[in-house]
Amino acid sequence: MSRLRGVHLPVLLWGCVCICLLSFAKGALIISEEQKAAQGVRPESRSLQKRSANEAQVEVLSVTVDCTVTSRFAHTVMTSVALNKANVSQEIFFKVELPKTAFITNFSMEIEGQVYVGEVKEKEKAKKQYEKAVSSGQTAGLVKASGRKMESFSVSVNIAAKSNVTFILTYEELLQRKLGQYEILTRVQPKSLVQDFKIMTNIYEPQGIAFLDAHATFLTNDLLPLVDKTVTDKKAHISFSPTVEQQRKCPGCDGTLIDGDFVIKYDVNRGERFGDIQIVNGYFVHFFAPPGLPRVPKNIVFVTDNSWSMSGRKLQQSKDALVHILSDLHEEDYFAVIKFDHIVLPWRDSLSKATKENVEEGKTFVRKHHPVGGTDINLGVLRGVDMLVKDRQENRLPERSVDMVILLTDGMPVSGETNTKKIQENVQSAIGGKMSLFSLGFGNDVDYSFLDVMSKQNKGIARRIFEASDAALQLQGFYDEIASPLLSEVELRYPDNAVDSLTKNHFNHLFNGSEIVVAGRLTDNDLDNFLVEVLGQGFEEDYKAEGQASTLDQEVPYPNEEYIFGDFTERLWAYLTIQQLLDKSKSGDPAEKVNATAKALEMSLQYNFVTPLTSMVVTKPETEETGPLIADKLTEEERQQAERNRYQHVPPVFSSYQHTYHAPPTQYVDGDPHFIIELPEKNDALCFNINDKPGTIFTLIKDTKSGVVVNGQTIGDKKIPPDGKINTYFWRFGITHKTLRVKLEVSTSDINVFQDSKWMTMYWSNSISLKGTNMDLHVTKDRSLTVTLKDSVKFVILLHKVWAKHPYHQDYLGFYTVDSHLLSPAVHGLLGQFYHGVEYEVSELRPGEVPEKPDATMYVKGHELNVTRGWQRDFRQDIKNGENVPCWFVHSNGTGLIDGDASDYVVSSLF
Repeated sequence: MSRLRGVHLPVLLWGCVCICLLSFAKGALIISEEQKAAQGVRPESRSLQKRSANEAQVEVLSVTVDCTVTSRFAHTVMTSVALNKANVSQEIFFKVELPKTAFITNFSMEIEGQVYVGEVKEKEKAKKQYEKAVSSGQTAGLVKASGRKMESFSVSVNIAAKSNVTFILTYEELLQRKLGQYEILTRVQPKSLVQDFKIMTNIYEPQGIAFLDAHATFLTNDLLPLVDKTVTDKKAHISFSPTVEQQRKCPGCDGTLIDGDFVIKYDVNRGERFGDIQIVNGYFVHFFAPPGLPRVPKNIVFVTDNSWSMSGRKLQQSKDALVHILSDLHEEDYFAVIKFDHIVLPWRDSLSKATKENVEEGKTFVRKHHPVGGTDINLGVLRGVDMLVKDRQENRLPERSVDMVILLTDGMPVSGETNTKKIQENVQSAIGGKMSLFSLGFGNDVDYSFLDVMSKQNKGIARRIFEASDAALQLQGFYDEIASPLLSEVELRYPDNAVDSLTKNHFNHLFNGSEIVVAGRLTDNDLDNFLVEVLGQGFEEDYKAEGQASTLDQEVPYPNEEYIFGDFTERLWAYLTIQQLLDKSKSGDPAEKVNATAKALEMSLQYNFVTPLTSMVVTKPETEETGPLIADKLTEEERQQAERNRYQHVPPVFSSYQHTYHAPPTQYVDGDPHFIIELPEKNDALCFNINDKPGTIFTLIKDTKSGVVVNGQTIGDKKIPPDGKINTYFWRFGITHKTLRVKLEVSTSDINVFQDSKWMTMYWSNSISLKGTNMDLHVTKDRSLTVTLKDSVKFVILLHKVWAKHPYHQDYLGFYTVDSHLLSPAVHGLLGQFYHGVEYEVSELRPGEVPEKPDATMYVKGHELNVTRGWQRDFRQDIKNGENVPCWFVHSNGTGLIDGDASDYVVSSLF
């Protein structure tokens, strides 16, 4: 298999399907670290290779996405055909991103008349097959990628000269109704022209289609007529199929207009109070979302994390979102706001009615957020629960109303009770089934698994809030979904002698714009009808509705084969059952977990679903180098870990320059002042500069749990240089460790130490070692100071001595961290925030202002940044000249890379 020549053919699916097709119009060669080592390429020269002027050696003949939706159950088949135009064999890559709620059901490749089909196996068995292939020297690929709404499936195959390959992937999912509509989103990013490009969606809803809208972000006046939309009472057909000429950005050029999102939104008619039931081939599905129900008032306590880790943009986004949410409260609602770090600060001691005056006062309290301390989740949540319980007992809340707590946190419990199982027990005991707990986990440091289980134990759900520019919108969007409860304690009942194998049929809430779905199996296939009863608690009175479920003539509800696919009701039932069993496997008691896991695995294999318990093994054409590819489905916890690590076995030729790491990186500041986040494992680094006036004091490290704080003060040039730019450097550092009761002030002239209850001064002019109870110091004359804190982090401070008669520059210091992983997860600051992880991806290399310093696009923390490939210097080995460290330079004071703004880290005192 060629290691240097390859073409990616990714096709991304999202919603119903999302397509992104990448086929290089001009050859692109990107060499991995493994390849460079084999070729003797120096690590320092690891900039991307520029695209050559060679014509594309792979032609994408066709891409077809065929999505069929029958009664909300979506069945998607994606087919792509590519031709190797070269005179030699080469590797072609196929990548699909599908919704994380979907299950892959089939995958096949057709090469030279032979079909290779994926097989679903138990995950552990598939893993052993993978490990066997790796141990035998084969390049087996374990594909486990994820994103906010998607997860990746990819495969590569070596194709003979002048040969075709056809990829076919199928997946299925139940569309979820949110805010009154179902959404089918197709992301279309071909990157190049496609000979035969087609998206087709057929929708059949026996209840009738209430509305349907189709639009795309990339539609021009010329492309608009190509969206073919036909909607009748119960059926809809939408297609989009531009020719090659219609795809072109301009006549004769290779660029494509097709770049954006193609979105279909629709809802169905709703009439019967007991909902709608469809029976096909011995299985039934019951949809319940009756129209016209009055909303039930809610009593809601917002418990918000106010710890140091929320500093900067996260805190501002949470404040913005909460202010917006308070504005949306109805006057009959009651609310409270509780801030917590290592202590609890409630706005008021009880809930307040959401009058205009109270809401405005609540907003004022929210805006006064100032991050301090560690994270005591146990204390914060219990205070919120206690407030609701007490107000209920004292009859301060409406009798027919819904009680809920919404927790927002970005970290793990590091103060007070830190045992997550004990916290779960405490919260479940305090709630006692009387209210719902919704948990919003902000960012990647949060213990999502802990929040997920705790919420499910208490009639709620957890949701991840991704740390990105739209985090406030994510928070508001989640609130909108639960803002209007219509019913509580909803139960859908069926005769025991008529149905069995029911999915979940008791629900804590029905929210406006959502839908309850129950499926089951008939005990007698010849059964013509059975009684259905729905019970719930409404605003003014208890809700009760009943009706007769009848089997209709299949020719009436399903007249056209093109609008259905096989036994869809049975597959819908199986899909829903497996999803709910997977939930039980995490939050039930030990026996329930074991039984639920075993049953979910059995059904996953029976129905050929790729779930978190199974993997799809794709056996490619056998060569000496290639082994099986294992496609997994991730749990939310595994997805979060994948986002932390971004560790994948990817093909040796890839379309973007990606870097992640596992071992703790090295961070330091040296020079003008330049901040460098080194990633030793990947032999790469990120860097940024902070431009501020001389004398500014910055917080470099602040660990509220261990008590370590490092601040640094800048100094400027003696006078303005001819170029008019004053350089700034660090000349003084203040280091404290509150727990160890040590304090250290280091400047370019001397070193002042407070240890063992006394001060002493050391000078750079002598080499000296000082050992204390809690801190060791070692000075190397006119060169460096090593600070070792007991059972904690180590710092190295370098002294840069400048010629005393230099017309502009002055002596300055460099600051380096060692063993930073010993600090707690709560650590923050300009350097500290990077001690426990940073994920980024760099792609789209292009010429920069300086030829040897190309620009690129970096994706980090939800931002898309323009970065420049350059160098900074590490002076630890050579204090005079330093060693060049290649890095991606982030402009504008590190905006987008650091949390918040650089001004957020400015303090008034060195201590």
